[in-house]
Amino acid sequence: MDIIVLVKQVPDPEALVEIGASGKDLNIEPKFAVNLFDEFALEEALRIKEKHGGKVKALSLGGPKAMEALRTAIAMGADEAVLIEDDAYAARDGYSTALALFKALEKETFDIILTGRQAIDADRGEVPQMVAQFLGLPHVGVVVKLDISDGKAMAESSLEGAKEVVEVDLPAVFTAQKGLNEPRVPLITGVMKAMKVQIPKLTIEDLGLTKDMAAPENSKTQIVRYLPPKKRPAVQLIPGEAREAAAEAVRILVDIERVI
Repeated sequence: MDIIVLVKQVPDPEALVEIGASGKDLNIEPKFAVNLFDEFALEEALRIKEKHGGKVKALSLGGPKAMEALRTAIAMGADEAVLIEDDAYAARDGYSTALALFKALEKETFDIILTGRQAIDADRGEVPQMVAQFLGLPHVGVVVKLDISDGKAMAESSLEGAKEVVEVDLPAVFTAQKGLNEPRVPLITGVMKAMKVQIPKLTIEDLGLTKDMAAPENSKTQIVRYLPPKKRPAVQLIPGEAREAAAEAVRILVDIERVI
């Protein structure tokens, strides 16, 4: 069972983010982590390998920092990793990302492609579906349970207020949702292995693509501007005994805020 996991290095959830002067770019504190949902995908791939045999390969598109995400995958137990190193493609729209990943996947042999349901930076959740479309493979999203048997997969997806169970033939593409599993913490032996391993790199040119294809003017989507979230109003504390404080709260809601 050969499994490929698509992994993305994203800004750490606690990293400071500011809107640039142009309003069209972001200044992000250089703190990074593996995309949360990709960790669930990695863990599921490792569990499938442990049950059915085979190998797990991690694939990422990004700049040099993306190598850290791949080393995390190796530390967790992935057998191999490959980096498509190109900042321009990684910074563009989902189409460019999916196209580059597709070109790399064309060169691979696999039974399953696993990845997170979305990246927590852009939050668009569009790349896995595009990759599946490019490859002509079935796609099952937001998977919370995955069983593999006899060349087929039974996947349970979490929908709004319901669950859906889908059976598909392999190969297929699956996106992991929180609840699929609990990602393991890498052992020190895995971390040491990841530090020493040589991870091969591919260029965009190796994939038959050109850098101008990811130029801003060729992007399928355009960023008009970023807007900061609305600031929450300050909290108002009402002193006094419970009865008097409650009466004052009602007065504020009626006379000042006019919500009652």
